[in-house]
Amino acid sequence: MSDTNHDAVEQGQASEMDNAMAHHTPSEDGNEGTGATGSHFSDRYGEILGNINETLDSVDWNQMGRIGKAAGVIIAVIVVQVLIKGVLDTINLIPVIPGLLELLGLVVVGQWSWQNLSTSDKRSAVLGRIQALRKEYLG
Repeated sequence: MSDTNHDAVEQGQASEMDNAMAHHTPSEDGNEGTGATGSHFSDRYGEILGNINETLDSVDWNQMGRIGKAAGVIIAVIVVQVLIKGVLDTINLIPVIPGLLELLGLVVVGQWSWQNLSTSDKRSAVLGRIQALRKEYLG
Protein backbone atom coordinates (compact mmCIF):
# COMPACT_ATOMS: atom_id res chain seq x y z
CA MET A 1 0.00 0.00 0.00
CA SER A 2 2.83 2.41 0.76
CA ASP A 3 4.32 1.65 -2.67
CA THR A 4 1.04 2.68 -4.30
CA ASN A 5 0.93 5.91 -2.33
CA HIS A 6 4.58 6.59 -3.13
CA ASP A 7 3.92 6.09 -6.88
CA ALA A 8 0.89 8.39 -6.69
CA VAL A 9 2.97 11.10 -4.99
CA GLU A 10 5.67 10.79 -7.66
CA GLN A 11 3.06 11.04 -10.42
CA GLY A 12 1.55 14.10 -8.73
CA GLN A 13 4.95 15.78 -8.55
CA ALA A 14 5.64 14.91 -12.19
CA SER A 15 2.32 16.40 -13.31
CA GLU A 16 3.04 19.57 -11.28
CA MET A 17 6.38 19.90 -13.04
CA ASP A 18 4.73 19.32 -16.44
CA ASN A 19 2.22 22.08 -15.66
CA ALA A 20 5.00 24.41 -14.55
CA MET A 21 6.95 23.76 -17.75
CA ALA A 22 3.84 24.27 -19.89
CA HIS A 23 3.26 27.71 -18.31
CA HIS A 24 6.93 28.67 -18.43
CA THR A 25 7.63 32.18 -19.71
CA PRO A 26 10.96 33.40 -21.06
CA SER A 27 11.14 36.17 -18.47
CA GLU A 28 11.40 33.67 -15.62
CA ASP A 29 15.00 32.68 -16.32
CA GLY A 30 15.95 34.66 -19.41
CA ASN A 31 15.82 31.72 -21.82
CA GLU A 32 13.50 31.78 -24.78
CA GLY A 33 11.64 28.59 -25.54
CA THR A 34 9.75 27.39 -28.58
CA GLY A 35 6.17 27.80 -29.66
CA ALA A 36 4.68 31.20 -28.91
CA THR A 37 8.05 32.60 -27.92
CA GLY A 38 9.47 31.51 -31.29
CA SER A 39 7.38 34.16 -33.02
CA HIS A 40 8.61 36.70 -30.43
CA PHE A 41 12.19 35.76 -31.29
CA SER A 42 11.58 36.11 -35.04
CA ASP A 43 9.98 39.53 -34.47
CA ARG A 44 13.01 40.69 -32.47
CA TYR A 45 15.36 39.20 -35.07
CA GLY A 46 13.55 41.03 -37.86
CA GLU A 47 13.66 44.29 -35.89
CA ILE A 48 17.39 43.95 -35.28
CA LEU A 49 18.08 43.16 -38.94
CA GLY A 50 16.01 46.19 -39.95
CA ASN A 51 18.09 48.42 -37.67
CA ILE A 52 21.32 46.98 -39.09
CA ASN A 53 20.13 47.54 -42.67
CA GLU A 54 19.17 51.17 -41.88
CA THR A 55 22.61 51.77 -40.37
CA LEU A 56 24.38 50.21 -43.36
CA ASP A 57 22.29 52.30 -45.76
CA SER A 58 23.38 55.50 -44.00
CA VAL A 59 27.10 54.69 -44.38
CA ASP A 60 29.08 56.62 -47.03
CA TRP A 61 30.60 53.70 -48.91
CA ASN A 62 32.93 55.96 -50.95
CA GLN A 63 34.97 56.55 -47.79
CA MET A 64 35.17 52.85 -47.00
CA GLY A 65 37.94 52.29 -49.56
CA ARG A 66 40.44 54.28 -47.53
CA ILE A 67 39.25 52.83 -44.26
CA GLY A 68 39.46 49.33 -45.70
CA LYS A 69 43.01 49.88 -46.88
CA ALA A 70 44.03 51.29 -43.50
CA ALA A 71 42.39 48.37 -41.70
CA GLY A 72 44.14 45.93 -44.05
CA VAL A 73 47.52 47.51 -43.36
CA ILE A 74 46.90 47.40 -39.61
CA ILE A 75 45.86 43.74 -39.76
CA ALA A 76 48.92 42.89 -41.89
CA VAL A 77 51.22 44.63 -39.40
CA ILE A 78 49.64 42.73 -36.50
CA VAL A 79 50.04 39.39 -38.31
CA VAL A 80 53.69 40.15 -39.15
CA GLN A 81 54.39 41.14 -35.55
CA VAL A 82 52.86 37.91 -34.26
CA LEU A 83 54.98 35.90 -36.72
CA ILE A 84 58.16 37.76 -35.74
CA LYS A 85 57.39 37.21 -32.06
CA GLY A 86 56.93 33.50 -32.72
CA VAL A 87 60.27 33.28 -34.50
CA LEU A 88 62.05 35.22 -31.75
CA ASP A 89 60.47 33.10 -29.01
CA THR A 90 61.61 29.97 -30.86
CA ILE A 91 65.13 31.35 -31.16
CA ASN A 92 65.14 32.18 -27.44
CA LEU A 93 64.42 28.54 -26.64
CA ILE A 94 67.81 27.53 -28.05
CA PRO A 95 70.24 28.11 -25.16
CA VAL A 96 73.29 29.61 -26.96
CA ILE A 97 71.67 31.70 -29.71
CA PRO A 98 70.21 34.64 -27.67
CA GLY A 99 73.64 35.43 -26.22
CA LEU A 100 75.27 35.19 -29.64
CA LEU A 101 72.67 37.52 -31.16
CA GLU A 102 73.29 40.08 -28.39
CA LEU A 103 77.01 39.87 -29.05
CA LEU A 104 76.41 40.26 -32.80
CA GLY A 105 74.30 43.37 -32.13
CA LEU A 106 77.05 44.89 -29.99
CA VAL A 107 79.65 44.17 -32.67
CA VAL A 108 77.53 45.73 -35.43
CA VAL A 109 76.79 48.87 -33.36
CA GLY A 110 80.44 49.18 -32.39
CA GLN A 111 81.62 48.78 -35.98
CA TRP A 112 79.09 51.33 -37.30
CA SER A 113 80.05 53.77 -34.52
CA TRP A 114 83.75 53.40 -35.29
CA GLN A 115 83.22 53.96 -39.00
CA ASN A 116 80.78 56.88 -38.69
CA LEU A 117 81.54 58.63 -35.40
CA SER A 118 85.31 58.40 -34.93
CA THR A 119 86.19 61.87 -36.30
CA SER A 120 84.39 65.21 -36.18
CA ASP A 121 84.03 65.25 -39.99
CA LYS A 122 82.30 61.87 -39.95
CA ARG A 123 80.05 62.96 -37.06
CA SER A 124 79.01 66.14 -38.89
CA ALA A 125 78.30 64.09 -42.06
CA VAL A 126 76.03 61.75 -40.08
CA LEU A 127 74.30 64.77 -38.52
CA GLY A 128 73.81 66.29 -42.00
CA ARG A 129 72.26 63.03 -43.30
CA ILE A 130 69.90 62.87 -40.32
CA GLN A 131 68.80 66.48 -40.86
CA ALA A 132 68.29 65.84 -44.60
CA LEU A 133 66.10 62.81 -43.82
CA ARG A 134 64.18 64.83 -41.27
CA LYS A 135 63.52 67.61 -43.82
CA GLU A 136 62.50 65.08 -46.47
CA TYR A 137 59.99 63.22 -44.31
CA LEU A 138 58.77 65.88 -41.90
CA GLY A 139 58.90 68.87 -44.22
